[in-house]
Amino acid sequence: MSEAMIVSDPKVMMGKPVVAGTRVTVDLILEKLGSGESIEAVLESHPRLTREGVLAALRFAAQALRAEVVYPVSAKSA
Repeated sequence: MSEAMIVSDPKVMMGKPVVAGTRVTVDLILEKLGSGESIEAVLESHPRLTREGVLAALRFAAQALRAEVVYPVSAKSA
């Protein structure tokens, strides 16, 4: 079994999920990509981050949203 790409440690970034071996949080990656930055720009801004790490963050977020919880979205959020 391969080592997890996304990890959470209370001593690193207050326990937020990060790409293993970095202090780059999943939410930061999502925010940057969601605001229009390319994967290449994110990688350039964070030299320890890899393309595989960015893709792992996207998979992690997708899996988290598959949980059987409803997240209401208001018109203001869209």
